[in-house]
Amino acid sequence: MELNLKEKISYGVGAVGKDMVYMLTATFVLYYYQDLLHINALAMGIILLVARVFDALNDPFMGIIVAKTKTRWGRFRPWLFTGSLLNALCLYLLFSAPSIKGAGLIVWAGVIYILWGVTYTMMDIPFWSMIPAFTKAGKEREGISALGRSCAGVGSALVQVFTMMAVYALGKGNEVAGFRLVALLIGIIFVLFIGMTCFSIKEKSTVDMPTSTIKDMLKSLFNNDQALIIVLTIVLVNVSVYITSNLVIYFFKYDLGGKSWYYNFTSFNTFGGATQILSMMLLFPLMRKFFNTIKIFHIALWMAIVGYITLFVITFMPMNIYILFVPAFFIFAANGMLLVLTTIFLANTVDYGEYKNKRRDESVIFSMQTFVVKLASGVAALVAAICLAVFSFGSSSETGHIVKMSYQSLVGLRMTMTIIPLIGLVVANVLFKKRYKLDDNYMKTIINEIEEKKHD
Repeated sequence: MELNLKEKISYGVGAVGKDMVYMLTATFVLYYYQDLLHINALAMGIILLVARVFDALNDPFMGIIVAKTKTRWGRFRPWLFTGSLLNALCLYLLFSAPSIKGAGLIVWAGVIYILWGVTYTMMDIPFWSMIPAFTKAGKEREGISALGRSCAGVGSALVQVFTMMAVYALGKGNEVAGFRLVALLIGIIFVLFIGMTCFSIKEKSTVDMPTSTIKDMLKSLFNNDQALIIVLTIVLVNVSVYITSNLVIYFFKYDLGGKSWYYNFTSFNTFGGATQILSMMLLFPLMRKFFNTIKIFHIALWMAIVGYITLFVITFMPMNIYILFVPAFFIFAANGMLLVLTTIFLANTVDYGEYKNKRRDESVIFSMQTFVVKLASGVAALVAAICLAVFSFGSSSETGHIVKMSYQSLVGLRMTMTIIPLIGLVVANVLFKKRYKLDDNYMKTIINEIEEKKHD
């Protein structure tokens, strides 16, 4: 029996809520604790790095636990709903820090952030792993996967666009109070949306859920040179992008400035988010008609490089929000295409691994994508935190008063959010160009040989 419209909508709505929660923490937790609550920036960066690495290492274990679960409600939904409730609670606690200072606040931030990561994994793994249990293989399964990813992108975009406006409106200018209320609101939306998924979608079949250990990941990675290249490229690209996304709020608040800086921040994210989504949906398919995927990958990397160079130059000129849309277009459009392309290239390395090693490590390779993305976000948070510590950011008050930063501090911020990502993207481009060899012709040869062996 095919999925009905209600089931499709319910799954998509769950993805929206899930990524609203993720994006709120990924984008604003460093800003909340470092800039508003004045935790030492380096301490906060270390907390974020350790928590993200722990979270990434926790993924395989959660996968094993879910795979062994058997209840009358199925294998996935009990973890999905319970994990969502606990994660919503942790989200609220994360942005509702008690009135303590120093080491006590650092301990609070570290413990709650790690718990948030654990509970997010608790519901994220079953959310994506349950797809084979309620869909049929083929177009239906591919369609619901694409729907989930697209709706997750919508959830991320909504948080990036509306958060600071909501923080100022709900908190009446007090950002600390505003973040607490926004976290509460998003947590409620999240639980309601996931509730729709859990109550509208039922497992229609029992499926074997492939699980991977860290040892499996490392073994598959080092036995597959092309997978290793793609993983390293993903790390370099994501670290570059995440450094900027962690620091851009400081740029708008302290550098571009103004009493209503958050309006400009919102406008920038609205334009960038729309550009990224349109590049995935329209620009990539259009370019695919004229270029192969490797060519598009290089074009996208060079677009991002041009965007960062332009952004660096613009920051030393008289600035306004509209001129910042120029580098934003290049960077966000490039990132949209890179998100699509890295998934395609990972799929190619699965076929290559089967061709070279006579084994198909599909689940291992794709679980590695989540692992390296989390690792990259932790590294980027640490780099951003070091920048904030070195250049003495984090002096604004809870009432919205913004302390004027020195010119040297602003230059340091500009260089960290442009030059370091620029270097990362150039290295990624060189590494990919020299080492990645799975072009269209080679992939045809690989697929043909795999098919011939299956027939034999």
